[in-house]
Amino acid sequence: MDAQNAHLFEAELELANPTPDGQIVWLPVWIAGSYLVREFARHVVRVEASCEGKPLALRKLTKNRWRVAPCKGTLLLRWTVYAHDASVRAAYLDGSRAFFNPSSVLLAAAGHEHLPHTLRVEAPPLQPGWSVATALAAVKVDARGFGLYQADNYNELIDHPFEVGHLLRLRFRAHGTPHEMVIAHADRLQDQIDIRRLAADLRRICEAEIALFEPEHPRAPFARYAFLVAPSANGYGGLEHASSTALICSEVDLPHPSEAAQRSAGYRQFLGLCSHEYFHAWNIKRIRPQALTPYDLERENTTGLLWLFEGFTSYYDDLILRRADLITPQQYLDLIGRAMNAVQGTPGRRVQSLAEASFDAWIKFYRPDENTPNSGISYYVLGSLFALALDLTLRTRSRCTLDDVMRLLWSRYGHKHSPLSQQGVPEDAIPALVQEVTGLDLRGFFARHVDGVHELPLERLLAAVGVRWTRGEPDALSCLGLRLDDAQGWPKVRQVLSDSWAQQAGLAPEDVVLAINGQRASPEALKRMYARSRQGSVWQVHAMRDARLVQLQAPLPAPVPGAVQLALADKTSAAARRLRRAWLGV
Repeated sequence: MDAQNAHLFEAELELANPTPDGQIVWLPVWIAGSYLVREFARHVVRVEASCEGKPLALRKLTKNRWRVAPCKGTLLLRWTVYAHDASVRAAYLDGSRAFFNPSSVLLAAAGHEHLPHTLRVEAPPLQPGWSVATALAAVKVDARGFGLYQADNYNELIDHPFEVGHLLRLRFRAHGTPHEMVIAHADRLQDQIDIRRLAADLRRICEAEIALFEPEHPRAPFARYAFLVAPSANGYGGLEHASSTALICSEVDLPHPSEAAQRSAGYRQFLGLCSHEYFHAWNIKRIRPQALTPYDLERENTTGLLWLFEGFTSYYDDLILRRADLITPQQYLDLIGRAMNAVQGTPGRRVQSLAEASFDAWIKFYRPDENTPNSGISYYVLGSLFALALDLTLRTRSRCTLDDVMRLLWSRYGHKHSPLSQQGVPEDAIPALVQEVTGLDLRGFFARHVDGVHELPLERLLAAVGVRWTRGEPDALSCLGLRLDDAQGWPKVRQVLSDSWAQQAGLAPEDVVLAINGQRASPEALKRMYARSRQGSVWQVHAMRDARLVQLQAPLPAPVPGAVQLALADKTSAAARRLRRAWLGV
């Protein structure tokens, strides 16, 4: 990690017994948990090979594969990787920190992937204050963590990200298992984070999730766990691994020692992110779809089950915060309401099913464009609402809950002693598993809401557990079907929603709206004019498109329903109160 200003990692691979007819090496094209071909090999700057000190010829076979000339003796490969991706998916290096997922940096030796791998991480000489954080097993490291690490095979090696730099560490145990959170930039954040409070809150999350899957004898499925956190100005995101997670958050979202006991909205969001990625240690890292068992890291691996692995995880991430008493019942209901409103504001929910959204993640979810709201839906958000609907259905119609379904998935497909852990979850397995747990035949429910695009009956289901559903005032921009950006003080169209006034008028993404009915356009003016107009009134629009003035018009439609607002019902039946207490603890 010496070439920090150039953002270059220097890597070596030593192989004692290369393939006699010419060793092939390769680099993954995607990272598990992020379903997009990212072409990590594009950041490989150069590759050189030698055998017993003599240079060897090297030929590139495909975009991510190389063949070395035949070698009798120990093969040594040296290569350089450009690392300036500040996300959780690849690698980053500068004078303040280093981070890497081995899948984007370390070449695999074809035919040797199943063998044990040793990794040596060398300390950069100009950074005496840097240390290493990872959940990979250490073999022989110094006090700062530089030295040798061991993996049973290549797949295990690349499932362990590394955070290197000035690190702030907080440690705790959850049901006896060691955990730590490591936060980058400790040189400037040392006194800015309430690590005692953060450790206590994380412990409650981890213990709640461990107990969900192993209620009788709570025990984590890993020997230790690491949260690797990179605070930034306004970042947010995470990526799961079997015994760790890489996280990005906004610095201001971390708890400050001077803050009162009340948790800020940003801090609650960060705890929800930690809860989400930690839940993945069970739900995707060990309970895996058959289509991703094993991973093929050189091409797309499609599955129609991401609504289960991401959607259900998204349902539990905030529910776990409620169970751990880290958010109030109303704060939890507000989060559900936010998800409902996001789905209601997405016309694509009527076009793309959850199963289709999952299958098309590789070409749609990770490649959004201006038409995404009209053509697709998030398997995270709608998947979480489907999980909510399924959980409430089970609670109202049986003595079981979604927890029981997750525990059956764990015992059958996830636990290391599971009979089908090497097989993975079949694409059509979930309705039968639900029936096995509950006795309910919900194949029609799954057909309507997973394979189909029917609206979820959430208003009825929430009423049955004592939650009141109301609607706020209609929002002008939602009623007009417009999503806007600012272009030097003028509203610029980012997205036009299907079957809306904006679409009927002929507005298009990238249009800059100049005037409505002769008045200068602005988001505030649009809202004010909409409040004073009647359905059927014709609005005249002047806009700039590709440096030309266009004139458009369309009559105003009927207002769309306002935002959903949820609250605990004051008056409800005793049965509903019992169900609500079992679900929300209140």
